[in-house]
Amino acid sequence: MATSRPIAAKRRTRFDLEELLEDAKSQFQGLNPREPGQWPLLPKLAAWGAVLLLAAVAGWFLVLADAVGRLQAEQDREPVLKGDFRLKLNQAINLGELRKQKLQVQEYVNQVEKQLPGKAEMDALLSDINQAGLGRGLQFESFRPGQVRLRDYYAELPISLKVTGKYHDIGAFAADIANLSRIVTLHDMNLTVQAGPREAARSASTAVLTLEANARTYRYLDPNESADQEARRKDAAKGAKK
Repeated sequence: MATSRPIAAKRRTRFDLEELLEDAKSQFQGLNPREPGQWPLLPKLAAWGAVLLLAAVAGWFLVLADAVGRLQAEQDREPVLKGDFRLKLNQAINLGELRKQKLQVQEYVNQVEKQLPGKAEMDALLSDINQAGLGRGLQFESFRPGQVRLRDYYAELPISLKVTGKYHDIGAFAADIANLSRIVTLHDMNLTVQAGPREAARSASTAVLTLEANARTYRYLDPNESADQEARRKDAAKGAKK
């Protein structure tokens, strides 16, 4: 008799479970989708669970997914921000040295600017170039200033020149050009010998040579030219934005 009671209890438990399953199954049968308020308890709970699950999934895609994207973007920016921080930290540490370098650069710029003549001084500079050649005994076959070319912050004046003279005199003339107080540069130089090959080989230092070159000198922009250049830069910037 003692062993029959556990067996009976097990059977009742199994039957109760089967009855619960059958009862739960029966609650989902014959449901009217148009009247969910009349559904039994289990279908209502299942419907509420499905709605909550759908809301959670929709919230993930509509809200959290965007937040995750922003978070990833910020995480990707982190190495760049760290690099900028290290750079600025180094600059802050070396601020005194950077200021000294800035002053040195500014002094150099001021020195170079002093070598640029103004518009009124260009005639004197052209005369200095001419006198440098004449002082070395050279003969000018041509000395033609060209059209002024306006750059962003200065004006450039090309000069086409052709001189004849001895080798050392032409070399000294080029050195005198380089040593002028104003900036003058020589470009596209072409040096030819007027004598025949044999005579030139015998006395290269005394042969008559011809130097053709393009000299360039530079000057400040006057206020009107500076205003025109600034207006052109602004127009170019607007065109680039479009």
